Formats: sequence, structure tokens, C-alpha cells
Amino acid sequence: MNETKLATTEDTEDTEVGSRKRILLRVLSVLCGGVLLSSCGYSLAGRGTFLPTYIKTVGVPTFTNRTTIFNLETMLTQKVRAEFIGRGKYQILPQATGVDALLTGEVTAVSIVPSSFGPTQLASRYALTMIARIELRDMRENKVLWENPAVSFRQEYEATSGRNAVDAAAFFQQDTNALDRMSSEFARTIVSAILEAF
Repeated sequence: MNETKLATTEDTEDTEVGSRKRILLRVLSVLCGGVLLSSCGYSLAGRGTFLPTYIKTVGVPTFTNRTTIFNLETMLTQKVRAEFIGRGKYQILPQATGVDALLTGEVTAVSIVPSSFGPTQLASRYALTMIARIELRDMRENKVLWENPAVSFRQEYEATSGRNAVDAAAFFQQDTNALDRMSSEFARTIVSAILEAF
């Protein structure tokens, strides 16, 4: 009986030591990973910026919409402004004049194609792709700080019942939440790329 108690106590101690070792190894791997990532030029999202220190105000006028998607330019512009404001470093204004930097955008295309099909050969998922031209200009120096003439953003959505059209305008009329989700992700991607210069 004493041997049984002794074995149980030793097993418990071995389990606690093993658990402590696993925790220590996890902590060390996270720390090493952080060191490796920081040495490769990556940084945590939302930290720092490469923009000149004299830039305090950023103008974000309403984007241009070259597509047939109703209200796309308004939604995207609002989301980009909100994303900048959420970073808390800049005053965001809706005008193109009287600012330190100017962010302009033009949505040039939106397409939707089926990405997977169900057993009845109807689309079960759609891939939505949006292409835009984005530029951030330093108004004091009159030079481009960041630009991408063909930012491509792709996201997949589940098909809802009765939807079989592959027209982007019709898609957004049937699923208004998709426009909101896509605009939010697009804004997050753009603002992160600008501020963190990845």
C-alpha cells in the first residue's frame, strides 16, 4: 500500500515537472519567434509608422467608383477613414486641401465568380475580387509616399439560397453585409500597408 502511494506521488511530481517544462518551452519558442520576426523586418500590427513626423493631418476625400456597385465609394471611404482614426495618430479630414498628406483612391473593377459548386452544380461559394488604385501623397514635399496602382483584394462568400447570378451589383443588393465586410477588410489592408510599409 505504501508503494502504491509512493508511485502515485512520484507520478504526480513527474506530471507537474513535465507540465512546467512544456510551459517553459512554449514561452521560449514564442520569445525566439518574436526575435526572429523582428530581425526579418516584420513588426506587430498597429505599431510605428514610416510616415514623416510632420504629417499630422491626412485628407481622405471620397474615393472614385468606376464600377456599377452602388455606394461602394462611400462605404470604402468611410471604412478607410475609420481605420486611420482607430490608429489614433492622425487627424483625418474629408477634404483634399489644407492637409499634410492626401490619400486618394479609385475603385477600378469588382468581379464575382463562383469558386465552388454544390452537388446540383449551383455555386456554393463566390470569390469576390476588387481592384483599386491608391495613392498617399505628401502635400508639403509634393511627392508620393505610398502607392499601388492595382491593389487587388479577394474574399470568398457563401452562396445564399436563390442566388445564381454572377453580377457583382446584384450580389451586393442581395447581401448588403458582404459589402460591409469586404470594405472593412479592404480598409484594414490598405491602412496597414501604408502605415507599416510592408
